[in-house]
Amino acid sequence: MEKNKYHILVVDDDIKIKELIKQFLVEKGLIVSTASDAKEAKEKIEIFSFSLVVLDVMMPGQSGYELTKELKSSKNIPILLLTAKGETENRIHGLEIGADDYLGKPFEPRELLLRIKNIIKSNSTQNSIEDSKIGDAELNLNKMTIKLNNKTKKINSAEKNVLLKMLSSPGKIFSRNEIGKISKISQERSIDVMITRLRKKIELDPKNPKFLQTIRGSGYVLWIK
Repeated sequence: MEKNKYHILVVDDDIKIKELIKQFLVEKGLIVSTASDAKEAKEKIEIFSFSLVVLDVMMPGQSGYELTKELKSSKNIPILLLTAKGETENRIHGLEIGADDYLGKPFEPRELLLRIKNIIKSNSTQNSIEDSKIGDAELNLNKMTIKLNNKTKKINSAEKNVLLKMLSSPGKIFSRNEIGKISKISQERSIDVMITRLRKKIELDPKNPKFLQTIRGSGYVLWIK
């Protein structure tokens, strides 16, 4: 992990734990800011650009769960939840509302660092996919737009999810069944319609697709070069 490249926000009302985490992460080359509650955290998030938020669940006022849900609805920021609650149902709840990972207290600082590294690496890969190109088409999947021939078109969540999966595995053939699961579309005809819509947004000649191609009897494949 490149020294001083990543800025982490640690949010915990326990001063001792907060400072111990900060000291350890700073020693490992990270920039670290701290906050004692959700209100202070949100104030700092408006000022600084953070690579990741390490967030305690049990805090006075707005809980870590509530703050996670709020942040994930408006910002593209990775969140690692910390809590003394180690039960499966609590971990699942944290992930369901958008947390990127979950670590129960007490924990080994080295494990926290490894999880932070993994989340940042995964998020960096995701961002590179979200802002990519397919031929002349410029994709911004975070804003859910595709620009081609100076025209910008919107895509829906099903189209975005399919593109993310196909962009992460260029050259892989995706069956209609796989695409249906990714897009949450059950009818084959509706899947074909969605692919046709995507071709109109990324292909210069949608009727003779160069990138999003049909593999007869197998499904669809995306070529990005």
